[in-house]
Amino acid sequence: MTTPEEHRRQKIAEELLRRGFLQATLPARQDTLLDFKRMFELAKERSKEYRDAAPFPHVVIDDFLPAESFRAVFDALPRLDDPEVVWGNLNANLPDGRAAQARKFHLQNVLFMKPPVRQLISELNSGPFTLLLEQLTGVRPLLSDPHLQGGGVHLVEPGGLLRVHADFVKHPAFQLDRRLNLLLYLNPDWQEEYGGHLELWAKDMSACERRVLPIANRCVIFSTSADSFHGHPRPLACPEGWLRKSIALYYYTPPAAPAERANHTTLWQELPDEKQSE
Repeated sequence: MTTPEEHRRQKIAEELLRRGFLQATLPARQDTLLDFKRMFELAKERSKEYRDAAPFPHVVIDDFLPAESFRAVFDALPRLDDPEVVWGNLNANLPDGRAAQARKFHLQNVLFMKPPVRQLISELNSGPFTLLLEQLTGVRPLLSDPHLQGGGVHLVEPGGLLRVHADFVKHPAFQLDRRLNLLLYLNPDWQEEYGGHLELWAKDMSACERRVLPIANRCVIFSTSADSFHGHPRPLACPEGWLRKSIALYYYTPPAAPAERANHTTLWQELPDEKQSE
């Protein structure tokens, strides 16, 4: 058990590390895909917006990557029909047979990704980026996941969906607490009528309080908890041959005391119209 003095020293060390980086001068010449200078400014400017957002803390960032970086990543995305890429299939049903998620594929092994995609994921999982996420969200100390458990590149085919849910709490290998999701959408020319909106629902599941169209270079970051209900529950209506493309990354903190954060797996939710039709 950690003593009060050990806890104090840990917090001091954590804050010194954080301040040392945030106060440092960034290199004049950057060859990163992310514009870290812009990202740090954005984290400061939009921190209050993030924490005050409803139905739970979140932010939507358009033009997340510089245009040339986005094009490099988009052109390097792995293809679903590439026989050399080993995709996971995330289809899952509720106990009554209804789809919880359908026609969804994911790739979490970076060795099957081309260099620009690997580089972007590396930068998003880096120490500097996790520190700016702490600045934005107030959640700290954040840890990234080198194994991309449940994350990586996500592709959804026409007709696919992801039922509204709250995410699992514990990383299955490390037993860290999941605290943040980052979703970067990669869909040029995506139209409103194609659907696939990320829906953020009220804690009592009474209403969808925000719908976010998954257009190209739009990033959504949000806090995860037992009632941060989200998903894209309407079947995709995009044309055949199109895919809803995204990169998903999750961030963690050291485990809290059991009384502070109860463990649970994915919590699938009923929509109001489904309850009325039962």
